[in-house]
Amino acid sequence: MAEVASSVVHEVLGRRAVDVDKPIIDYIINVLADEDFDFGVDGDGAFEAVGDLLVDSGCVEDYEEGRSVCSKLSEKFGNHGLVKPKEAVRSLATPLRMFDGMDDEPVKKKVELLDGPVLTERDRLKLERRKRKDERQREAQYQMHLAEMEAVKAGMPVVCVRHEGDGGSAAKDIHMENFNISVGGRDLITDASVTLSFGRHYGLVGRNGTGKTSFLRHMAMHAIDGIPRNCQILHVEQEVAGDNTSALQCVLNTDIERTQLLEEEARLLSQQRDLEYEAEFGNGNGLLKGGLDKDVISKRLQEIYKRLEFVDADSAEARAASILAGLSFSPEMQKKPTKSFSGGWRMRIALARALFIEPDLLLLDEPTNHLDLHAVLWLENYLVKWPKTFIVVSHAREFLNTVVTDILHLHAQKLTAYKGDYDTFERTREEQLRNQQKAFETSEKARDHMQAFIDKFRYNAKRASLVQSRIKALERMGHVDEIINDPDYKFDFPTPDDRPGPPIISFSDASFGYPGGPTLFKNLNFGIDLDSRIAMVGPNGIGKSTILKLISGDLQPTSGTVFRSAKVRMAVFSQHHVDGLDLSSNPLLYMMRCFPGVPEQKLRAHLGSFGVTGNLALQPMYTLSGGQKSRVAFAKITFKKPHIILLDEPSNHLDLDAVEALIQGLVIFQGGVLMVSHDEHLISGSVGELWVVSEGKVSPFSGTFQDYKKILKSSS
Repeated sequence: MAEVASSVVHEVLGRRAVDVDKPIIDYIINVLADEDFDFGVDGDGAFEAVGDLLVDSGCVEDYEEGRSVCSKLSEKFGNHGLVKPKEAVRSLATPLRMFDGMDDEPVKKKVELLDGPVLTERDRLKLERRKRKDERQREAQYQMHLAEMEAVKAGMPVVCVRHEGDGGSAAKDIHMENFNISVGGRDLITDASVTLSFGRHYGLVGRNGTGKTSFLRHMAMHAIDGIPRNCQILHVEQEVAGDNTSALQCVLNTDIERTQLLEEEARLLSQQRDLEYEAEFGNGNGLLKGGLDKDVISKRLQEIYKRLEFVDADSAEARAASILAGLSFSPEMQKKPTKSFSGGWRMRIALARALFIEPDLLLLDEPTNHLDLHAVLWLENYLVKWPKTFIVVSHAREFLNTVVTDILHLHAQKLTAYKGDYDTFERTREEQLRNQQKAFETSEKARDHMQAFIDKFRYNAKRASLVQSRIKALERMGHVDEIINDPDYKFDFPTPDDRPGPPIISFSDASFGYPGGPTLFKNLNFGIDLDSRIAMVGPNGIGKSTILKLISGDLQPTSGTVFRSAKVRMAVFSQHHVDGLDLSSNPLLYMMRCFPGVPEQKLRAHLGSFGVTGNLALQPMYTLSGGQKSRVAFAKITFKKPHIILLDEPSNHLDLDAVEALIQGLVIFQGGVLMVSHDEHLISGSVGELWVVSEGKVSPFSGTFQDYKKILKSSS
């Protein structure tokens, strides 16, 4: 029996059974071969007995694969007759009391038998206990995640403008060696060493969920050895908290020394006026409370003016206003209180504060997400001239190509530095992977050849010396790691089952204005069909998202008409869909709640078509990165096979590989696409027509996206 059991285990585990230590495999075989062992329903008993061991020893990748392997083992053992047949179990429709029938009362209801295999009461209670335990763990992990986020925010140091001459010499190069980063018990970066050279501009790239944002947060908190204590680091991640402070003053307040000097100046000038008044009209002794006299105040004011001149206080307001203007704040907007701005605009204020501070190391996490194209071009120009070091995470390929001098690639828990822009990095990495793959194949071929000789002549006395020399040569041969590529991303938009005839969507003299406000659009006339591939461009606040809502039917025109075919199905992607996800749920459960009654396998397959597969579909969504959440949102809105897809900044939070997959998905999608975006690579790769939104109109643009950029640059 043990021999058959060994054969089954090796058959199911394949090569991995050979790679794992023999005592572990023997133990697993002996457990499963025990004649009293209960494999349970679909291998649940086997998983409970050896599941942890399978994962810890590397026999399987994760617990999901472990369950699958145990199910196969149960089936194979059953086929070989090694699983004892279970006695038929009767399922009772009502509880059975042991003393029923012992008295004269008649049986009130006939007990019916249910067909099919049914869980015993013990198994049912066990499953319920496990379910309750999983729910408690999920809730505890979610609360822990929220606490971690609050701790991160609270731990961020306050960074203010440091004027030359105080705080010690500014930090230059930064050497971080042999550091590890883990979040929630999961290792993100291990044994990494990075040197940041002063004045270099780094682009941090890697798949969503690999730990890019966590790396920036740890740097901002000085939580990595090697960062000098006097190194000023600012991480632009959180938006400014809104209050009554104006946008301009919010930026100026970042220069704490300047603010304190001006406040002290105002206080001393007031005291000086009080003394002069006393001297002229009163009977005072020329002293204020605290013993201050005119000479002391005058001397301190001279020191303040000297320091204000040194810190260039007079030009600070002009510099702050210039930065805000570059980020599309008009003079009127700069005077408005920060609480009156939306989250996207408050993120711009946070970015303006960072640029105004000029820390030794600036950390930017997707800075272009809330910017229009005009502001992106301005930021590119500003960062190219940035005199110090910065690290930027961005999904915008052209932005990275413009502003960075080096790339930091986070992959498989390792950080690797490359010289050059993103395109150069991509070419260099592809060449490295080709060379590594060739080296691996050559090494494996040589190993296989030697091993074949050893196996063939191992017991041949005449060839013993040759076999020994081959064994020693095999031991000396250096090991070449196999290339493990990231799995390919997918954005597989479902093809509609039907194709309604024209007209699909048409605007006829449509005008729109929000109640109590001005008319935003007047006499719009255009149409969209199933072959449309359009990108809408224009400055933020001009009404591009409003146009999408008029098309989808979320808004109705105040005059004119918008016709929508009753047969057309539309999917709308916006940041609202990502923010609206239930973070305590996992993607599969979320889809099951959105589409009750749909078979689980169908929902799994649809999530898989957007790269949300395996364990990712079962992870609580608070553990997912922004890009992974975006893919869940894409899966939700496209489940009913839309004819038209409306996209509002779809590339925000996606990594570069995911943007590439989105382009490929849109290219083969058999329906209409209209997007609002400023991502040059996404627009150029997936649509063929540009519409410019300006001055209450929507007008086709005759040139390419590059032509549109040139016009913006020439007008700025």
